[in-house]
Amino acid sequence: MRILVIGAGALGGYFGGRLLAAGRDVTFLVRQRRAAQLAKIGLSIRSPRGDVDLPAPPTVLAETLREPFDLILLSCKAYDLASAMDSFAPAVGPNTAILPVLNGMAHLDLLGTRFGRGAVLGGQCLISSTLDQDGRILHLAEMHVLSFGELDGTSSPRAQAIAAALSGAGFEPRLSTEILQEMWEKWVFIASMAAVTCLLRASFGDIVTAGAGDLTARMFDEARAIATANGFEPREASVARSRTMFTSASSPLMASMVRDIERHAPIEADHIVGDLLERGKRASRDSPLLQIGYAHLKAYEARRKREQWTAS
Repeated sequence: MRILVIGAGALGGYFGGRLLAAGRDVTFLVRQRRAAQLAKIGLSIRSPRGDVDLPAPPTVLAETLREPFDLILLSCKAYDLASAMDSFAPAVGPNTAILPVLNGMAHLDLLGTRFGRGAVLGGQCLISSTLDQDGRILHLAEMHVLSFGELDGTSSPRAQAIAAALSGAGFEPRLSTEILQEMWEKWVFIASMAAVTCLLRASFGDIVTAGAGDLTARMFDEARAIATANGFEPREASVARSRTMFTSASSPLMASMVRDIERHAPIEADHIVGDLLERGKRASRDSPLLQIGYAHLKAYEARRKREQWTAS
């Protein structure tokens, strides 16, 4: 199976690097700067699950991409999705499967409109990873799960073939027949975390210590109500797991969006929180606390845009 990984960053580089190290046919679609970096220092993963060093991994630039691949692994940020689709479009053939691991749901509609819904799988990953200043991938915890499945819930021959290709590569692939349910459950948690930790600029533990843990719980309940109204009520195990994470006074967890804001970077406000609120509005759900969190994110985006315009 020929696999095209979009980007070679903290997610794509990690899973793609593991696959390449296991002997799979992997090519990374990257920009010129990352291509030069990989040619010079290779793809390096530092992980508690074992390090990987791959000198000069196969790369391709958008302008030289000509032929279709069997599987496209897509792990870009939501605000880069439009440009990413343009870049990998020549790699999409009649039998290509696209496996996105973005959070939220709006990307499924965008990919389906562009390439046909039948080409798109559901997917998500559970991993904590980042890039260091030299471009090495740092895997920060033990977990490294990539779950995926057909949007209609079937265990198709295509999905089984992908599961076989991903197996035995040094991470945990999971073929799911409930991938949309799992994606909604993660979205509920991620949106709640983004709204409250960005609003308060604090981790879950610091919020609990400050006596404001009920604010997190109420935002989480609003997000759960939206999911339920859309036909994906979070299951008890998911709810319990989420509550454990955001009620611990020792929890260091906060949304990566907090760090994005602190370094004045772009954020996924609309994709993570705004789209959830829009789906809640269509289902007649009132979500005042999530609205406040979203307004804070949009105000940051407005200020960032104004400051960039002023600087130019």
